[in-house]
Formats: sequence, C-alpha cells, structure tokens
Amino acid sequence: MPKKTYQPKKRSRAKEHGFLKRMSSKGGIKVLKARRLKGRAKLSV
Repeated sequence: MPKKTYQPKKRSRAKEHGFLKRMSSKGGIKVLKARRLKGRAKLSV
C-alpha cells in the first residue's frame, strides 16, 4: 500500500498561500480584493 500523496504541513501551507504572502505582491492583493468582493468567509489560508 503506497503512502498518501498529501502530507499537510501548516507552516509550508501558510508560507505559500497565506495572507502575508498574498499581500506581498500586486497580484496577491488583487486576489484578496476579488475574494472580498465575492464575500468569501476565508480570504486566505
């Protein structure tokens, strides 16, 4: 039986997809803006 392909780690997930990472680039800020307009409960990880 092979091991599962997704081994979640909170640190690496936040580093890659977290709020601060999003805010650090123009594109990321656009992403957050779009998610706010859509009314998302969670903007990022």
